[in-house]
Amino acid sequence: MNFKYDVIVIGAGHAGCEAAAAAANLGSKTCLITMDMNKIGQMSCNPAVGGIAKGQIVREIDALGGYMGLVTDRTAIQFRMLNRSKGPAMWSPRAQCDRGKFIWAWREILENIPNLHIWQDTVEELLVENGEVTGVTTCWGVTFYAKCVILTAGTFLNGLMHIGHKMLAGGRCAEPASYNLTESITRHGITAGKMKTGTPVRIDARSVDFSLMDTQDGENDFHRFMSEPRQLKQLQCWTCYTNEEVHEVLRSGLADSPLFNGQIQSIGPRYCPSIETKIVTFPDKPQHQLFLEPEGETTNELYLNGFSSSLPMEIQFAALKKIPCFKNIVAYRPGYAIEYDFFDPTQLKHSLESKVVKNLFFAGQVNGTTGYEEAGGQGIIAGINAHINCHGGEPFVLGRDEAYIGVLIDDLVTKGVDEPYRMFTSRAEYRILLRQDDADMRLTERAYKLGLVKQDRYDMLISKREAVKHIIDFAKGYSIKPDKINDALENLGTSRLVHGCKLVDILARPQVSIENIAPHVSALKEELDKITDPRKEEIIEAAEVLIKYQGYIDRERTIADKIHRLESIKIKGKFDYASLNSLSTEARQKLEKINPETLAQASRIPGVSPSDINVLLVLLGR
Repeated sequence: MNFKYDVIVIGAGHAGCEAAAAAANLGSKTCLITMDMNKIGQMSCNPAVGGIAKGQIVREIDALGGYMGLVTDRTAIQFRMLNRSKGPAMWSPRAQCDRGKFIWAWREILENIPNLHIWQDTVEELLVENGEVTGVTTCWGVTFYAKCVILTAGTFLNGLMHIGHKMLAGGRCAEPASYNLTESITRHGITAGKMKTGTPVRIDARSVDFSLMDTQDGENDFHRFMSEPRQLKQLQCWTCYTNEEVHEVLRSGLADSPLFNGQIQSIGPRYCPSIETKIVTFPDKPQHQLFLEPEGETTNELYLNGFSSSLPMEIQFAALKKIPCFKNIVAYRPGYAIEYDFFDPTQLKHSLESKVVKNLFFAGQVNGTTGYEEAGGQGIIAGINAHINCHGGEPFVLGRDEAYIGVLIDDLVTKGVDEPYRMFTSRAEYRILLRQDDADMRLTERAYKLGLVKQDRYDMLISKREAVKHIIDFAKGYSIKPDKINDALENLGTSRLVHGCKLVDILARPQVSIENIAPHVSALKEELDKITDPRKEEIIEAAEVLIKYQGYIDRERTIADKIHRLESIKIKGKFDYASLNSLSTEARQKLEKINPETLAQASRIPGVSPSDINVLLVLLGR
C-alpha cells in the first residue's frame, strides 16, 4: 500500500465523515482514519438529527453536497418539524434515527466514494516540518504522508468518563481514549483546553409502564431532510416528568457528584445540562420534563432525553424509580459524563485551517462545539478547504447572511468559546434569510461551481426555482374581484374585499394559504395542477413563504448588504494594535489575539466597541 495522500481525516464521526466525503468527491486522494470501522458516524448521545437551528444546518450540509440529511432520511424512525407555531424562519426539522442503521448507511456511502480509503487505527502523532503539516503516525507504527490533515477526534483526545467517584479512560462508553495526539499538537504552539459533556441512562422498554406516559407522535407529511421517502417503520416517543421525590433522591447524591465535588473542573454544555445541574440551578422548579425515545426500529433500548447524569449509578436508578412509569426500571447502562481536550477555535481561519500550522484543519467537537449537526457543518467546510489547499483556489467561506454554518464558524473563530457551543436561531442575526426551506436556493449553486454538487442535483435546483417563481409571478399578475372571493374570505376568518386586488395581496394575509384559497380560485388551482415535480408540496410551501414574508426578507437583505461594506474592508496586517492607544485596552488585547481579516469580523469580537471600529475607520482614512 502507498500511504501518501492529499488529505488525511482523523476520526470518523459526523465531522470526519463529511470532511472525508467532501475532499474525496472534489477529487482529492483522501484517507479517513478511524479507531473502529463499525462505529463510523456513531451517534454518541441521542440518536436524533436536527432540532432548533440544527435542522437548518443539516439542510445546508445537504445543499452543499453532504450526506447527513440523506443518511438521516434513510434511517429515520420519527420526523417532526419543530417551532411550527412560529414563523417559517424558526421552523426546524428533527428526526429520531435508528442508531445501528445510521452507522451502516454512512459506511456504505463512504466505502463507495472514489478517491476515499478508510484505515482502522489510532493516530498518535502529528508530523510537522517548518510550520507545515506533513502527515501523521499511528499506534501501529504506520506513517501517513499528506498535504493536508483534518482533525475531527470528537471526545476521544485524553477522554475521561465519570460515574460518581468512578473514573475510566475512554472516548465513549466501552471505547478507548486517544493519547499523545493532543501533546503532539500543542508542542507546535496551539492552545488546548478541557470541556465536559454527558449522556443519560439507557432503559429497557420491557420495564417501562407506557400507560403512565404521554405519547409524542411524529409527522408524516411531505417534510424531509431530503426528498427521499422514509424506509423504516415510524415510531412514537413518550414524555413524563420528574417530581419532588426524584429531586430529593438526586440531592442526596450531590456530594458524590463529579460536577459538584471538584472531580470535574471543566465546563459542560449550558443548554443541555445534567439533571443534577437542573435541580441545583432551578431549586424551586417542582418538575422537569423527560422524553423517552427509541434507539432503533426493532431494539428495546430507549434513550431518556433530559436525564443526563454522572451521579453514582445507584442514585440514578433510585431517583428514576420515583417516577411512576419507571418504578420497575431495568437499564442497559447508566448515564455518565466525559471530559475531553479541545483547541481554542480563535486559532483558526474562517476556512478552519490553523493559523499556527499550515494545512492543518480542525472540525467538530475539538473546536469546542457540541452536537452532530454543528460537527457535520464544520466537517464539510474543512473538507472543501483542505481540497482547495491541495489543488489551488480561493478559500471557501460562508457569510453570516448565507448560512447557519457561516454563523457557527464566524462565532467560533471570532469570539471563541468558554463552554460547549450549540447553535440556536437566536445566534443568527439574519435568520429570516437562513430558513430551512431555502437552504438549496442559498448554497447549492455555490457548491455546484465548486464541483461538489453534481449536475442532476443542480438541475433539481433550477427546476424548483423556476416552479416557485412561476407561482409567485402568477399570484402577482392575477386579479381577484370581491364578488368572486368574499364568501371564501369570510369563511377563512379574514375581512371581505371592498375593491379588487391581486392574488398576491390575498395570500399575504395570515389566515389565507395557497392550499385553502386554491379551491376558490380556479385559475390558481389549474396552475398548481400543472406542477408535475414530485416535490410539489415543497415548491408550494417555498412560494408561499416568499409571498408572505417578502417585505421582511427584503429588509433583512438590505441590512446584510450594509454590513457587507465592512466585510469588504480588509484590515489584517494593517495595524499594530498594541500601539493604538486610541483603542480601549480590551479592544487592543482582543484584536491582537484574534487578528481579524475584515472590519466586520472585528466588530463582532466581544469587547470591541463601535467607537473602536470608528477609530480603525479613521485610521484607514475611510
